[in-house]
Amino acid sequence: MAKKLPAKKPTKKTEKGGYSAKNITVLEGLEPVRKRPGMYIGSTGASGLHHLIWEVVDNCFDEVMGGYATKVIIKLQPDNWVYVEDDGRGIPVDIHPEQKISALELVLTKLHAGGKFGGDESGYKISGGLHGVGVSVVNALSDDLQAIVNRDGKTWEQWFKRGVAQSKVKATGATKKTGTIIRFRPDASIFETTDFNWKTVLDHLRQQTYLTAGVEVQVIDERDPNTQVIYGFYFEGGVASYIRHLNQNNDVKHDNVFYTNKKFEDVQVEVGLQYTTDYHDDVHCFANNITNPDGGTHLAGFKSALTRSLNAYAREKGFLKEKDTNLSGDDAREGLTCIISVKLPEPQFEGQTKGKLGNPEARTAVEAVFGESFRIYLEEHPRDAEEIIGKCLLSARARAAARAARETVLRKGAFEGLMLPGKLSDCSSKDAMSCELFIVEGDSAGGSAKQGRDRKHQAILPLRGKILNVERARLDKLLSNNEIKNLIIALGTNIGEGFEIEGLRYGKIVIMTDADVDGAHIRTLLLTLFYRHFTELIKTGHICIAMPPLYRIQVGKDIRYVYSDEEKEKVVAEMTKGKTTKSTKQTKPETTEEDGDESLEAEVIEAGGVKVNIQRYKGLGEMNPDQLWDTTMNPATRLMKQVTIEDAEIANETFEILMGAEVAPRKKFIQTHAKEVKNLDV
Repeated sequence: MAKKLPAKKPTKKTEKGGYSAKNITVLEGLEPVRKRPGMYIGSTGASGLHHLIWEVVDNCFDEVMGGYATKVIIKLQPDNWVYVEDDGRGIPVDIHPEQKISALELVLTKLHAGGKFGGDESGYKISGGLHGVGVSVVNALSDDLQAIVNRDGKTWEQWFKRGVAQSKVKATGATKKTGTIIRFRPDASIFETTDFNWKTVLDHLRQQTYLTAGVEVQVIDERDPNTQVIYGFYFEGGVASYIRHLNQNNDVKHDNVFYTNKKFEDVQVEVGLQYTTDYHDDVHCFANNITNPDGGTHLAGFKSALTRSLNAYAREKGFLKEKDTNLSGDDAREGLTCIISVKLPEPQFEGQTKGKLGNPEARTAVEAVFGESFRIYLEEHPRDAEEIIGKCLLSARARAAARAARETVLRKGAFEGLMLPGKLSDCSSKDAMSCELFIVEGDSAGGSAKQGRDRKHQAILPLRGKILNVERARLDKLLSNNEIKNLIIALGTNIGEGFEIEGLRYGKIVIMTDADVDGAHIRTLLLTLFYRHFTELIKTGHICIAMPPLYRIQVGKDIRYVYSDEEKEKVVAEMTKGKTTKSTKQTKPETTEEDGDESLEAEVIEAGGVKVNIQRYKGLGEMNPDQLWDTTMNPATRLMKQVTIEDAEIANETFEILMGAEVAPRKKFIQTHAKEVKNLDV
């Protein structure tokens, strides 16, 4: 024990809190990953959980891109185990000359260890892994991990627990195969959930297969012992096939898919595109098969080349006259479905989740390869070129009309005294991030919400009827809709080219509709509006959905609110201790003096002399202000869902199916998912 020193009066150079070298914690090995998992996989929610699979699979596709593997197998197994196998070279198992442990143990237990750092002498010229942390992070965040390597005529095996080797690597038999198998089970103490979503896994692996022409991918769900689901993916068409998949529910402007795949210096550039009749673009960027949702230098190069090529062609062929202004980038991209995929030796990303590519050579390569190939395409396909230019010119005219309409609406609101819409009951607080805007269905619910709200922090905007379906409308038509116009003014962010998130007047925008078919429709229309025109508000977590209860259950003075039929049965069983004897349906509930909800359907259950009064709410307007506050608006007691964009491609496809002009895909979607509907209110 250290000797106690006499007290000393602190000076400016003396640390009052006893902060010295002994207070510095050094995390060894994989400890930093377990301490701060979000830094390595983005989050500990569902997206982070699935990121574990992506990290292991990325290594498999690196072997494919290197020309060493042709097949990848992924299995979801019982007890949350994941199995990933490739037929590549197999991770080396010999002893590392400096670290004195096997190369297999090294890459599984050390950050920044792998075959992707040695330049031309390394194991990979092109890889998806930048930081070399992939499989070691998976090991650190797994309860158990098993590595099996087929290499050098033998099968080798090693086990790990929470990132720590449980034994040395050892040979378990002879084999003629080569490749690596990684089996892991996520640590339930780290993740919010350890249940893998089958569709999420399928969609990601389908995407990866499109990006790697010629690879065979097999996905197997073995979690149910009675059934085994197997999917196989193999696309020789690569990115061109991917474009056709994305546009399967869209009305395309030209049948031919533009496609190029060429190398420029050290960068392989693959681009596919096709125009549709939609009013938004759908562009996906990848670097070494890693999705880049925030784009990067390859996207910048593409945008520049696309706009320049279209303007040059339009001027040369007389579509644009001398007096006409050039097409803008937005005009050139309206209705565009595009995949930009580059493969390069040393990708530079922003952050471990690799959201944005930073290599300047990627911009040069894409600009050169795509620019030349697209100009040739336009010349060789004059009919397609005419359709594309016509679409862009129409977009330019509509954008000009929308700009004028937007300026009229918002300038009128700001400078002519209209300010906020009259139907808006605003809150008094000036701190925008502490304020909430509730978008409410109808005047009846709006009245209850206005009376029951916290007037300092909660604003109410009632909507009349169903707003315009913006999936089928340009911005100029959208701005002529009064309900949408009022919402835009209330938000304060402007819209389209003038959108500025800094002007947002509320930290939360809450969609509050009835729990019935009409409410769901209105909610979908609003979500379509936010997804297409206010995507940044969703990405930054500002859009929420209120969850009003379906039932009010009362036994004596004990009142509980529940949100589903399953929860109702459970709560009733708790309140009656499971001693239900009979049930009778009534047209009116037994009410107390405090509540006068005689218009609600009610069911009275008698159990051992105890009467349970169950009221089903048909709409928000049928709740009195106090009930609406307690159940749906009070931050201390309410249930609320935050809207996120886990996968932009899936979200985009879903909105196109549900809200687009094509009827056949929507009919198929409804038929496919009809059995999943538990409560249908018609």
